[in-house]
Amino acid sequence: MHYAGINQLLTQNPGIFAKGPISLVFVEDAVEIDTTLRHNLQLGFKAVIVFMTPEFDLASDVVDKVIRVDAKLGTSDNREDIVNAIIEKAPGVWLYVCYNAEYLFFPFCETRTVGELLAFHTEERRDAMLCYAVDLYACDLEEHPTAVSLDDAYLDRSGYYALGRPDPVTNHPKERQLDFFGGLRWRYEEHVPPERRKIDRIALFRARPGLKLRPDHTFSDEEYNTYSCPWHNNLTAAIVSFRTAKALKRNPGSAFEIETFRWHNSVPFEWHSRQLLDLGLMEPGQWF
Repeated sequence: MHYAGINQLLTQNPGIFAKGPISLVFVEDAVEIDTTLRHNLQLGFKAVIVFMTPEFDLASDVVDKVIRVDAKLGTSDNREDIVNAIIEKAPGVWLYVCYNAEYLFFPFCETRTVGELLAFHTEERRDAMLCYAVDLYACDLEEHPTAVSLDDAYLDRSGYYALGRPDPVTNHPKERQLDFFGGLRWRYEEHVPPERRKIDRIALFRARPGLKLRPDHTFSDEEYNTYSCPWHNNLTAAIVSFRTAKALKRNPGSAFEIETFRWHNSVPFEWHSRQLLDLGLMEPGQWF
């Protein structure tokens, strides 16, 4: 299905939001669009909705399996406005927000679906899940100048840390909220604006009336922004992402200063949840 814009989708096919989980993919460029969509389909999302400019093409094996909506991100269309409009039409439905060249991993995702993950999370009375955007980058930038290669992907095995998130009113740390840092945004922070250095996102959440997504990947309801409930640790997930590497190699201010992203803490990405669990980049909580 193909819609000319978000308004046409909301008016002509409101029933698509009756049952989740639903994946919302925002396409910023032509890099790895199809692999991102295939990955989300394999995870078991009930619907995959992709927002992209009309100039981009989709592979024949995914075009009939996703819902395509024309959108010009960064110009006339805004990610938060689109997500917030969908939130109002999908009360109680779990939504997932990502970009192209990003791949969601959660504990045991090789044998369990995203629906099973969120069913357990719901039973724990959680309406949102903390996700970490874990930077991926190509090992050889001469062979892969865009810094993207699924077959030659690396990530940082260490260098991640968290700081208390201050409340702007009280100036004290917010309860059960932290700002997480690491990866390329940390190592090349001189090229990254301060407001974009965090790697934490509330990328999986359950819609409800009045809820608003904010530009920093947090929500208007502060409980949605917590990493766990008060009594024990909860599930978290990881979004392995080429997005930062792409931007650093595309930006004229950093592209020619970076010959390689590899350092002594780089390791090949194994494309398996066990590696992310072993590195502490996601948490199984009470789910076994």
